[in-house]
Amino acid sequence: MAGLAITALTLSHFRSHRAGRLAFDGRPVAIVGPNGAGKTNILEAVSLLSPGRGLRRAAADDLARHPGATGWKIAARVNGLGAAHEVESWAAPGEGRQTRVDGKAVAQAHLGRILRVLWLVPAMDRLWIEAAEGRRAFLDRITLSFAPDHAEAVLGYDKAMRDRNRLLRDQVADPHWYGALEAQMAGFGARIVANRLAAVSRLAEAQEGAETVFPRADLAIIGAEGEVPGPLDAALAQGRPRDMAAGRTLTGPHRADLAARYAAKGVTADQCSTGEQKALLISLLLANARALAADLGAAPILLLDEVAAHLDAARRSALYDEICSLGAQAMMTGTEAALFDSLGARAQLLQVAEAEGESRITE
Repeated sequence: MAGLAITALTLSHFRSHRAGRLAFDGRPVAIVGPNGAGKTNILEAVSLLSPGRGLRRAAADDLARHPGATGWKIAARVNGLGAAHEVESWAAPGEGRQTRVDGKAVAQAHLGRILRVLWLVPAMDRLWIEAAEGRRAFLDRITLSFAPDHAEAVLGYDKAMRDRNRLLRDQVADPHWYGALEAQMAGFGARIVANRLAAVSRLAEAQEGAETVFPRADLAIIGAEGEVPGPLDAALAQGRPRDMAAGRTLTGPHRADLAARYAAKGVTADQCSTGEQKALLISLLLANARALAADLGAAPILLLDEVAAHLDAARRSALYDEICSLGAQAMMTGTEAALFDSLGARAQLLQVAEAEGESRITE
């Protein structure tokens, strides 16, 4: 199965890369170099070819090589869903990120109709034992991969909620001020809940019967979504006194959490070992990729930052075999080329080094 792919990538004043030009042939890409050389910055640039703020969730100004001095730009040729495209993303100093596809300005959400990009980064290793906010973001990234319009629902819900929270903090008691906002939250919230549940269901289907060495993860959405017995706007209206005392909205999909369980052992993810937690994350990423490949007829692009260093040789080899079986263009970083030996000629190798304060890329 052929996958979505980036065929060329140009970086200008992006993070540690003053200038960089990379050509890809669709194979998995092993990006090798010492810590701090700028490997992850390449993955971050690719992540910005999808909706959202990328794998580090950085502000636009923070992406410039010299913040405040100059802007940055990424340009890519991509084999997208049904067609090839030229994609550009950039930001001038002090301004927000801009996006162009085939020379025309587009909203970021439009990128989801061209590419699907999934990623795992070391910061996600503590996902199951830290605050629910990170798990919600993880769930919403998965959901967005299946439903590109999910971002619009989340943004609409968040805006209405911020306006409602402002009324609550100002101790506004007049119900007329709340009605329209709560109706908006209910409409957007229903879409968010439906999209999330559909995404979790697709992951379950993709894990069913899959031949993989990575453990199956059973997922469930818990928390506030299950506590609302009827329409959300009615629950919000009823909860105004409590919310006013707290100064914020205490009911709705923004309070949900994602629970995971190592199915074969019957153990919740937060009680698993560090290695098992990492294996569960990889399992979910592969399930996400399999489901998208089945839905779209093309595998998504995968970004795997330092993932090989946490796996033994057998699991590394199994991961690479699954990626190649999917036909996915996976971009993977590591400090040693030996981590990717079992890929052999199936992968393209890039070397990244730091010299005179900037990153240099060689093949």
